[in-house]
Amino acid sequence: MHTDEMRSTEAGDVEKLDAAPVMSARTRQPLYEARKKIFPKRAEGNFRRFKWFVMAITLGIYYLTPWLRWDRGPFAPDQAVLIDLANRRFYFFFIEIWPQEFFFVAGLLVMAGFGLFLVTSAVGRAWCGYTCPQTVWVDLFLVIERFIEGDRNARIKLDSAPWSFDKLWKRVSKHAIWILIGVLTGGAWIFYFADAPTLARDFMTGNADPAAYITVAILTTTTYVFGGLAREQVCIYMCPWPRIQAAMLDENSLVVTYNDWRGEPRTRHAKKAAAAGEAVGDCVDCNACVAVCPMGIDIRDGQQLECITCALCIDACDGVMDKIGKPRGLIAYATLDEYQSNMALATNNGAAAIDPRQVRNPDGSFSDKIRHFDWRVIFRPRTLLYMGVWSAVGIGLLIALVGRDRLELNVLHDRNPQYVLESDGSIRNGYTLRILNMVAVPRDIIVQLDGLPEANMKINGVSETPARSFTVSVEPDEATTLKVFVTMAGKMVTNEKQDLRFVAKDVASDEQAIYDAVFIGPGAKK
Repeated sequence: MHTDEMRSTEAGDVEKLDAAPVMSARTRQPLYEARKKIFPKRAEGNFRRFKWFVMAITLGIYYLTPWLRWDRGPFAPDQAVLIDLANRRFYFFFIEIWPQEFFFVAGLLVMAGFGLFLVTSAVGRAWCGYTCPQTVWVDLFLVIERFIEGDRNARIKLDSAPWSFDKLWKRVSKHAIWILIGVLTGGAWIFYFADAPTLARDFMTGNADPAAYITVAILTTTTYVFGGLAREQVCIYMCPWPRIQAAMLDENSLVVTYNDWRGEPRTRHAKKAAAAGEAVGDCVDCNACVAVCPMGIDIRDGQQLECITCALCIDACDGVMDKIGKPRGLIAYATLDEYQSNMALATNNGAAAIDPRQVRNPDGSFSDKIRHFDWRVIFRPRTLLYMGVWSAVGIGLLIALVGRDRLELNVLHDRNPQYVLESDGSIRNGYTLRILNMVAVPRDIIVQLDGLPEANMKINGVSETPARSFTVSVEPDEATTLKVFVTMAGKMVTNEKQDLRFVAKDVASDEQAIYDAVFIGPGAKK
């Protein structure tokens, strides 16, 4: 087309493309939407009672454990559970873990990981819904909030009301108690790292280490913010587990499920709809399940990242079903395989919309074709594998714990000089022996030399007379260091390096530790 022909083309002749400005300034939404407050209603039922029980047990363990006593004798602390960083020890009732035994802690972490995999693959996010610290403390904070401000409707009304004396004192009281819980939480934590009564007295009198005050301040802040202010935001945006759980679930995992194959179509006028010959589900669209959800979701929308499977929606729905004379289980724990089977029955294998009449007999009872939960699906290859690994690690740790030695010997050969030529022609080697007495009582230990029958040894501070063995006293629950010199006549040193063995043996129990070392000489002697 020539230039003047292009100029004469009218705008109406130009094709209009179907394109919308996605990032238009007129329609652009903020990147981060403001949080909408959730006011969960108090639920009543079996799962709610179970959550109360779990909350009481877990909080009781956390707050009371540092105060439990365990008699280990006069040479060890009597706190049942203690992480003694100063002396590098971990005490758990009758178990004492030394730094070189950290593999026990690593093994427990492995067991915790596989235990979480096992629980999730079997019953979904049960950890999140019942025992996660975030869930437990949020539940505790909600108890305080309901006690002061009332249940859901009262809290919503108070939140939207203008500031008044009544609102001010309720809010101040609530947040003050939340902060007090945060202080108690941080205080309980530091008691795991020192003698609880002593640290409590020092903390209250201002004589505790600054690290204790800093730790309490940090944990007070995090507990208050996470449990009182952020709440569900922690689970949705900060916790990685919702993103990981999909890999842990399969078609036989039990998860909280809205059984829409019997609940749809939902209506609040079931009798009128039934009289008109319409299909009517059991759901009366009361939103009770939404009102009790601490995550603010609607379980009827299906599986969601935000759902922590706390099952409070089951309690709420069961209560409604009881009131209207319908069987419980509209919202229930179910497997995907079970759900899809029942859904296929209600939709004629997907050929039609949900018709709850397909799953019922003429008398209103459920059809025998409905699949119900079979506990045997829990014992499938995946969960058995997790259980096997978990059990194997646990048994291995138990065997190692029962069979571990409480006496250890470490030997370090002097590096410079590696040997000394004495005036009489004999060769002397120096060693540093470290005897670990891993029990809380003093012991008499025989230190003896095996191999090199022509050699003798002396131990600084024990005896200046050469001998093949000595008896030394070692402190309880400590490492005793000895400086040992092994001497052999020069003519008997036949090789540059000769093997020898140090043996440490308990006089009372015959428990012993052995360390293989070498004796170094200048070479063959004539």
